[in-house]
Amino acid sequence: MLWFNKYLSMLHDVVSVTQVTNDCGQRLELETSLESMWTSVSHAHGHGHKTMFIGNGGSAGICSHSAIDYNKNGGVRTIAFNDGAALTCLGNDYGFEHVFSKQVEFHGRAGDLLIAISSSGASVDILNACTTAREMDIAVMTLSGFKPDNPLRKRGDINFYLDSCEYGFVELGHQTIIHAVLDRGMGWDKQTD
Repeated sequence: MLWFNKYLSMLHDVVSVTQVTNDCGQRLELETSLESMWTSVSHAHGHGHKTMFIGNGGSAGICSHSAIDYNKNGGVRTIAFNDGAALTCLGNDYGFEHVFSKQVEFHGRAGDLLIAISSSGASVDILNACTTAREMDIAVMTLSGFKPDNPLRKRGDINFYLDSCEYGFVELGHQTIIHAVLDRGMGWDKQTD
């Protein structure tokens, strides 16, 4: 087997068995949870609210990509909190562990949705933002990987977990999940029937 075919096969295996739990750790159905993500994004938008994306490094890239696609193609209000000036300002003034929680505090409103992405599920700045969001009555969805007991898996109303320690598989899996939800929301499955 060519190495690339093996790579794609392994990526498929990781993504296809995505585990989903609620904030109490109870298992949820993947298909239903994917539908819930789009319903939550649409509901927030329909009630004058927005979806906020946060992530570090490669996950920040996923956030930027997702925010513009959901806005431009999905027609919903979205924002990614990874502007360089904002991150360095807030990191300098409040500490890096608060670069996202302060932006949620400044821009978030009850009824908004926060989508938090962290490969490790252990990034303190992401965890703090989830705590702030919950305190503000903002719904939270998380995407993580690496260790099955990572703390991010307990911070969201719905938590998607990819059972892999490979950054590439986890990041590509997160992007795939988020894009699949958007594509489905835009009617992709009706176009392929």
